[in-house]
Amino acid sequence: MASPGYGKRTAPGQRPRTAADFAHLPRREASVAAYLDRLPDGADISVKTLARVLPDYGQCALGTVLRRLSEAGHLRRGREHITGGGSPRWVTRTYFSRTARGDAWWAAFLAGERPGDEPAPAAVPAPAAGTVPAPVPAPAAGTVPEPVSEPVRPPRSRAYGVLAGLGRAEPRMTLSAADCAALEELAGQWLERGADERQLTGALTAGLPPEVHHPAALARRRLTDKLPPEPEPEPAPGPESAPPSASGPPGPAVLRMAECTVCGVPGRPEALPGGLCRDCRGLPPAAPAGPSPDEVRARVDRLRAAAGARR
Repeated sequence: MASPGYGKRTAPGQRPRTAADFAHLPRREASVAAYLDRLPDGADISVKTLARVLPDYGQCALGTVLRRLSEAGHLRRGREHITGGGSPRWVTRTYFSRTARGDAWWAAFLAGERPGDEPAPAAVPAPAAGTVPAPVPAPAAGTVPEPVSEPVRPPRSRAYGVLAGLGRAEPRMTLSAADCAALEELAGQWLERGADERQLTGALTAGLPPEVHHPAALARRRLTDKLPPEPEPEPAPGPESAPPSASGPPGPAVLRMAECTVCGVPGRPEALPGGLCRDCRGLPPAAPAGPSPDEVRARVDRLRAAAGARR
């Protein structure tokens, strides 16, 4: 989880979860998006944290994934001004939407409005490396065919990673891949209820008998008997963040500022299409706006008038 007030925030107006939510994305991006979708609000989804819990990908690859999710309308980053619970401050948040949204929807949301539903934007084409190649003729006799690359394996969950690493922390609790898959959902409930990886590992490895004959059965028993209670519900949002009511006057707008998903440079939402600034989109810097022809003529007339007065 991120520091209090930071981390993932689910965008409003989500459609029901389906198996085809991220079918328009390349396989790697779809797999990471499905993982982010199931994380609770407040989870740390920075590149460094994701690389630590999703060891199949490095920081560079995950940075590219977050960029493409932003371009596809699933993710935006920004700062939000918080006035309750102490001194006013700005916090950085990453807004995630299972439902792909267009730039206009995100601009309205970041402006503090309650945007209505809208069709998902056009699907983002997969990169060239992920496209399916066209059929090729069979190799001639005596030639060696090119090796076929292995498909990208979807990332494992945090819970699976903890279970798979138990053997390194305590050899008596070494689990097989089948054991980890069978216990993954139960271990995931611990993380959903606020436990971190260290606490989960400690609950499964502390106070073991001299010999453990069935580590998977012992792990299941401990995961069930020691399951933490569900967290208390968060207090109702204050007036500064309460959504406008259809039956009453709208409350004050939430003060938000958009940021580039890649470099973090702030800007107006309309200046960050796809959540990216000009530099991160590979565009040249915008030329400074010069004076209009009328302004040039007026300036020349003033100079001529001043020169005549000096004569």
